[in-house]
Amino acid sequence: MTDAPEPVSDGTTGSTSRDSQSKPEPLPISTVSTLCTDVTDNVSRVIVGHDDAIEHVVVALLGRGHVLLDDVPGVGKTMLARSIATSVDCQFSRIQFTPDLLPSDVTGVNVFNQKSREFEFQPGPVFGNILLGDEINRAPPKTQSALLEAMEEKQVTVDGTTRSLPDPFTVIATQNAVDPDRTYELPFAERDRFMKKLRLGYPDPDEEAELLGRTVGNHPIESLESVTDRETVVRARETVANVRVEEPVREYATRLVGYTRDHAHIGASPRATISLLRAAQARAVIDGREYVVPDDLQTEAPVVLSHRIETAGRNTKSGDEIVADALERVPVEPP
Repeated sequence: MTDAPEPVSDGTTGSTSRDSQSKPEPLPISTVSTLCTDVTDNVSRVIVGHDDAIEHVVVALLGRGHVLLDDVPGVGKTMLARSIATSVDCQFSRIQFTPDLLPSDVTGVNVFNQKSREFEFQPGPVFGNILLGDEINRAPPKTQSALLEAMEEKQVTVDGTTRSLPDPFTVIATQNAVDPDRTYELPFAERDRFMKKLRLGYPDPDEEAELLGRTVGNHPIESLESVTDRETVVRARETVANVRVEEPVREYATRLVGYTRDHAHIGASPRATISLLRAAQARAVIDGREYVVPDDLQTEAPVVLSHRIETAGRNTKSGDEIVADALERVPVEPP
């Protein structure tokens, strides 16, 4: 079950091109910081009691990353993705992952036009700004792999033709954590492409009571309005990309990631280090700074690194525990 927007074509080869586009003008730090607050507050009208998770998704959006939401059904994972897309007025598309879903259902397919006697490309739902991959682990690895090129290179290749994806492009995937016998494990290469893995958890009684009060009658998502637009998000991303990351901070990030490699069967990859720094840049902007500090890394490390760590044996620590140890034991200043 898919919902696909129309692609943007350059009119010649059927592929889009970013090279011809001018570089967006970055916004002031204070403007982006206020924008993040506005988006978070707007989404919190729908998602109750998860302000930290909302902020983490906003950080990933501005840091050019993707988010994996892993939790039990019914806690608001899908609604969070919809609320983010509505708040930033970006093209939202959705894929309901099922065991019979094909890669072409994700990327699109060339269809022969009887009138023109030519093949025409019919885009898949991946051609959107914010893509919700609902219950992504219900589809087999072959179908999941259709997202690998899109998530890493912001493009898809179908029948030898490469087409760029719209900017911004962010995947927010949900993962079914209840039916392990009816799901597939995400390939490590795919997990590594998610900047963050988040868990929402159940609301506390007061939060759930407030949620019930809001959703009796019309759901608040139906009246949610945008607080910004796609162009502003693109410019905000450019602001984040220009945030300074000085050498001591880069070295600290390297030591944190290195700790995971020394204490796990498979530690965090260089891609994880890049994701950590990009998330830290966005975190700095939220706090109104044009430079990254160690605290930014420490805030982001648990959700950026943990899901990229693989342990072996029953008595080994989990990825969460290894990252917690790294934050406790790795000094900010080199020894």
